[in-house]
Amino acid sequence: MERHGVKGLTLVFALVVAVLLGVPGWAQEKAKASAPTQEMAISRAVLATGVENREPAGSGEAFPASTEKVYCFIEATHIGKDTEVSLIWLYGNKEMRKMNLPLKAGPKWRTWAHKNLGGQKGDWKVEIKDAEGKLLKEVKFKVE
Repeated sequence: MERHGVKGLTLVFALVVAVLLGVPGWAQEKAKASAPTQEMAISRAVLATGVENREPAGSGEAFPASTEKVYCFIEATHIGKDTEVSLIWLYGNKEMRKMNLPLKAGPKWRTWAHKNLGGQKGDWKVEIKDAEGKLLKEVKFKVE
């Protein structure tokens, strides 16, 4: 019986030492692997008449028919690997333009594309999709 008590104390001592010295590296790696990772997201999607100093300028939800171009500015976050997004410009339900834009791995990436409107009045939208075609965000605007 005496020996089991010593083994029990040895085990408790070993656990106390492990706690005081920190979690072993293999346990830290396992914890990191099981921790949830944040998915890439579009944190900003802004329609504007221009881009200045890598920021949207003249933003809005409605633009006069005399507006030559509308820019769709996006900011993506939590980009796990180099990838791309598609910007699909729709006039009513008709696809007018599709553009693929690269995103580099990292915490944040900004990019933009534009569409010549040609004075086409009505409802427009831009769908932003990931490389697999999943809809990440949709931005609507009107040309009056």
